[in-house]
Amino acid sequence: MLTHQPKPPLNLSLERHQIEIQRNKSAWERKPVLRQIYASFYERIARLIDRSIAGRILEIGSGIGNLKSQLPDALSSDVFFNPWLDVVSDAYEIPFAGGTISHLVLFDVFHHLEAPKCFLKEARRVLNARGRLILFEPYISGCSFPVYQWVHPEPVAWRAEINLTESLPRPRNYYAAQGNATRVFFRRECPPLLDGWTILHGEALASFSYLLSGGFSKPCFYPRGCLHWLQRLDQVLSNWPKVFGARCLVALTPTGAK
Repeated sequence: MLTHQPKPPLNLSLERHQIEIQRNKSAWERKPVLRQIYASFYERIARLIDRSIAGRILEIGSGIGNLKSQLPDALSSDVFFNPWLDVVSDAYEIPFAGGTISHLVLFDVFHHLEAPKCFLKEARRVLNARGRLILFEPYISGCSFPVYQWVHPEPVAWRAEINLTESLPRPRNYYAAQGNATRVFFRRECPPLLDGWTILHGEALASFSYLLSGGFSKPCFYPRGCLHWLQRLDQVLSNWPKVFGARCLVALTPTGAK
C-alpha cells in the first residue's frame, strides 16, 4: 500500500508571493487556454454580484488583476504594490470604513489565510449589512486530491488544525492549505468559522479543463481546440462533485442580512 506523510501548511517569506505574481503574469500572457478558463470562472463570480447593494466591489489578493476583465469597476488589491492595483492591503486590515464594501471577492486567497476567523471578522466590519463575501477556491474530491497533493506545490493540509485566532500580529508569513475551503464550507468541519455568516451559494465544480491546462506553473496537456469539449465534460461531471470536483464557488452574507 502506498503511504504518504501529509505535508504541513507552508509558512514562507512573503517575498515568495511577489515572485509568483511575476511568474503568473508571464504564464497568463503566453497561455490563451488559461485566459479562456479563467474567463469562465470570472463569469460565475459576476453572476453572484448584486448591484442593488450599496458600496464598492473589492477584490482581496488580486494578483495580476484579471478579475477586472469581467468586473471593470472592482477595486483590486494585494499585499505588494504593482502598477495595475488600486489598493495595497492584506486581508486582515482592509483600509475601508465599516459598511462601505458591497462585495468582497477572494480568488484562490482563502486557502492562504493562516487565520481565517481573523479575516472573517474584518470582512464583517467592512461589508454592507447586505454585503456578500465571494470565494473561489480549490475543491478536494476523489479525483482532485492526487493532483493538489502531489502535483501542485502547495499542501492540501487535509488534517491540519485550522487556526481560530481572531488576531494575527505582524510579520505575517506565507501560508497555504488547499483543503480549507472544502473542509469549512462543504464538510462543515469548523463550525465556529461560520458563526455570524449565512451561506447563500455553495457549489463544487468538476474542472478537468483547468487541471489539465497545467495552470500557471505547468504546460497545457491538451490542444486549445479541445477546451470546449472538456468544459462540456466538466458540466456533466459536476453532477458528482465528491468524485470529480476540483473548484468551488461560495458566497456568504452576514447572518440577518435582508
